[in-house]
Amino acid sequence: MDSVYFDNASTTCVDKRVMDAMLPYFIENFGNANSAHQFGRTSKVAIEDARELIAKLLGAEPSEIIFTSGGTESDNAIIKGAVAATRKTEILTSPIEHHAVIHPAESLKRSGVNIKYLQPDSSGLINPEQVAKAITDQTAIVSLMHVNNEIGTINPIKEIAAVCREKKVPFHSDTVQSVGKIPVNVRDLGLDSMSISAHKIYGPKGIGVLYVKNGTPWIPWLQGGSQERRRRGGTSNVTGIVGLAEALKVAVSEMDGNIKKFEILRETALAGLNRCFPGKFQINGPQNGGVPHILNIGFIPDGDKGLDGEMLLLNLDIEGVCVSNGSACTSGAMEPSHVLQGIGVPEPIAKSSIRVSFGKQNTTEEVDFFIGKLEGILDRMMAANMT
Repeated sequence: MDSVYFDNASTTCVDKRVMDAMLPYFIENFGNANSAHQFGRTSKVAIEDARELIAKLLGAEPSEIIFTSGGTESDNAIIKGAVAATRKTEILTSPIEHHAVIHPAESLKRSGVNIKYLQPDSSGLINPEQVAKAITDQTAIVSLMHVNNEIGTINPIKEIAAVCREKKVPFHSDTVQSVGKIPVNVRDLGLDSMSISAHKIYGPKGIGVLYVKNGTPWIPWLQGGSQERRRRGGTSNVTGIVGLAEALKVAVSEMDGNIKKFEILRETALAGLNRCFPGKFQINGPQNGGVPHILNIGFIPDGDKGLDGEMLLLNLDIEGVCVSNGSACTSGAMEPSHVLQGIGVPEPIAKSSIRVSFGKQNTTEEVDFFIGKLEGILDRMMAANMT
């Protein structure tokens, strides 16, 4: 094989069934859903059908589903909108959230809002007792992700939601890495709001959902039109909305089979790592109980000098293996992932860590291909480190 793609937590290919559902709304049924003529009405019906289907799959009411451009907009909208609505001055979150939560929260400091960060344990978990102790009468919103996008930790959000409900504080969860991959029902979990992105579940890029439970204090963030019942301005992305609904339907229907497949792929990868690199690697995040489609691997250096994570990533790419390392390049210097730093992974290991994230198209043969390429690359890099 020429190359394999193991970066599905970053984005996924569009499922052919999703593309087939979308195509008519690019060419034939292209009307603006806010237009009064028949072309507009056709698009409007498609949007409302999609809204009803998504609501049903999530256990929500159609009136609680707001279409956005994706997870980042949804996170921004709920955090800034909750602060604006409550006029309270505190946000409760964690240091290992996606930057789509951390950055909008930090931006509100200029308005006098205090950001309170809860410290996760070494597996990335936040427990409900931490939340209960941290909430004050000035807490506008608690935002904690369901599944961590880098290490696969599953937070106990049902129990956290119960604490927030008791304290009468809105609870938001970024569910971008959980919806369509593990069971998510907003009523069962007790969520007040959550964010979804289509391109993580074999849908199109540029479309997502912000679920806001009826009665939750929130002021719409994006103004400019009457779309989405004045809760989000902008011409409706009809094709994207249709694609998101189809992607979620397919993902939910195939969830059990995909989970089993990811478990097999993970076991195959771990067996290969243990065979080829005994004592030379660690799994960052939960050893058990996380989602099976995300595997974060840190390589343990000989001595103080760690492996160059950027070089490892580039070498894998040259050999036809596409993974990520969760790091950001800042001013030409590789910085460790804020998630790995947040759970206490030593810097040399954090810098040499890679994230392997499986998709439904991946095979055990591809995992074996990855392990074989990784073995050769690490042998060369470790030999170079010794010189």
